Amino acid sequence: MKLRLAGAALFFLLWTAPAFSQGCAMCYSNASGTTKDGQRAISRGVLVLLIPPVGFMTAGLGFAFRYGKRRDQEQS
Repeated sequence: MKLRLAGAALFFLLWTAPAFSQGCAMCYSNASGTTKDGQRAISRGVLVLLIPPVGFMTAGLGFAFRYGKRRDQEQS
């Protein structure tokens, strides 16, 4: 089970790799034209906006797997 989960995680990480190179040219030039402090602020802003959805999705998957295991134990 853990091997299958690790394989799925690796698959999804490699599947999203091309998306990293699809940056908008206007966004890139605007961000690269700012100072180092501005670039650091943009990076932190991206992380702040990314953490809540990832946390909710992780919690949802955790609850789903826990429910599935509990259901399987009750059936057997």
